[in-house]
Amino acid sequence: MKWIKQGVVFAPDHNYEWMVSHASVPVVDEARDGVLRIYFGTRDGDGRSHPGYVEVEAARPANLLYVHDQPLLSLGRRGTFDERGILPSWLVNHGAKKYLYYIGWNPQVTVPYRLAIGLAISEDGGKSFHKISEGPICDRSFAEPFFNTAPCVLFAGDQWKMWYSSCTGWDIINGVPEARYHVKYADSVDGIHWRKTGLVCVDYDDFTKAIGRPAVFHQDGLYKMFYSYRGNLNYRTDRQQSYRLGYAESRDGLTWIRRDDDTGIDRSETGWDSEMIEYSYRYEHQGRKYLFYNGNGFGATGFGYAVLDH
Repeated sequence: MKWIKQGVVFAPDHNYEWMVSHASVPVVDEARDGVLRIYFGTRDGDGRSHPGYVEVEAARPANLLYVHDQPLLSLGRRGTFDERGILPSWLVNHGAKKYLYYIGWNPQVTVPYRLAIGLAISEDGGKSFHKISEGPICDRSFAEPFFNTAPCVLFAGDQWKMWYSSCTGWDIINGVPEARYHVKYADSVDGIHWRKTGLVCVDYDDFTKAIGRPAVFHQDGLYKMFYSYRGNLNYRTDRQQSYRLGYAESRDGLTWIRRDDDTGIDRSETGWDSEMIEYSYRYEHQGRKYLFYNGNGFGATGFGYAVLDH
């Protein structure tokens, strides 16, 4: 693969009180013929994350058509898993409904945050969503005591498949707790109630201390996954430790082989994605393949895209 970068699509700049900065974790869907709706998480002045969306021309995503003026979902009540933040992570079109799997977070005491996975459903083509519950559909548990986050969900036949990031602990780095997480697999019969298998799909290595936002698609008889990975030492400021994109393949979606050298895209020498690239989402339109992703600051510089060089 070789991806040709096309630049930034959208970067909030105090557009609204709830959309002050960041456009993190882009999720792409077709709004109507020739128009893509891209969901993302943005931040207000207090650092809370809200879900929003923009619409762009499908053939030329840099052509911004519309910025939605209200958050898609309200933050949870005090004490719930999504009281401080909601970030879209994946969308499944299922019949006449759209299932939006999202990341919910709230602050903790001994570590900075706790993450869990929520679900909201739209019955009007994605213009509005309602949460199926106040609680998460996947959260820490007997076998996973820390957090679950960043789900990717596919529906095939009569089975729902989920790949998600599972935290295995916190390291104290320069006096600050930093999370370690890898990619695990779960399945479901209805997309709501999930059976965690405990199977690790993409694991740590000598460098990798965190693997985030798996993005899986099925092509040529293989499951293929883009993901973000980083080290744990000063990764917010050190380019050598910061997020970059990786790639893996699997015949069954369970056993994966990392092929990071085949990802076909890396950080730029300068500019909005020179320090890190992360949280990618692959999308295909009229035979052309697009890769949407975040750059510096975990989405602080917005999201951009690249096209696959044939």
